[in-house]
Amino acid sequence: MPERQTSERITYQDRDTTLTGTLIRPLAAPRGVIVLYPTIANVSPNVIAKAQSLADAGFVAFIADFYGEQPESFEASRPLAQALRADVDHYRTRLAAAVTAARALPGCTGLPAAAIGFCMGGQAVLELARDGADLALVASFHGLFDTARPAQAGKIRARILICHGDADPMAPRESVLGFWQEMDRAGANWHFHSYAGVRHGFTDPESDARGMAAIGYNASADRQSWAALTALLDEVIPA
Repeated sequence: MPERQTSERITYQDRDTTLTGTLIRPLAAPRGVIVLYPTIANVSPNVIAKAQSLADAGFVAFIADFYGEQPESFEASRPLAQALRADVDHYRTRLAAAVTAARALPGCTGLPAAAIGFCMGGQAVLELARDGADLALVASFHGLFDTARPAQAGKIRARILICHGDADPMAPRESVLGFWQEMDRAGANWHFHSYAGVRHGFTDPESDARGMAAIGYNASADRQSWAALTALLDEVIPA
């Protein structure tokens, strides 16, 4: 087995809230920085594994902290997420704090940056894009498309990758079509990959154990969506 880097806990700040990110560095000189936004339940083993894969590909991987605490359960995360997203300016400032913290890490100043997210994290990176974040790419995996503030024409700077399960009841086709129209009105550069019969949470092997009809792991969609990400990263942040 090749040598792998271990993770570090990095404290950063959003106004009066102290947050703790998870950092994994590549073994060689980095080609870029990627901020990962986790699910509603905050940091999970699956997101850590994805961050390690990005570090293996030469990126500094930084997992954001949504709440400043780790919810005790999936259900306990719901009120935390609701409070965080109740005000779009508050929410976007919290998301941007992770990008600022990642860019300020030793050895990361001036490197190109991207952001990816899963479930709530997928919706989070789209909020960053809508807010005009200076990122080379944002990628959403089984994210939601709703927003309190749709994108304005000409504001989105990042390229956008969406990897979506077509059988995801949390993001039905009418939401998909509405998102396409929003992106077109904004003049965004977007790629949309949709996987037939695939439900919400398809990148997480633990999805099947949660006993929810709306979510399920799909190994093929997991592989194909990750391949789509790595191919686009090679284009926008070449090694």
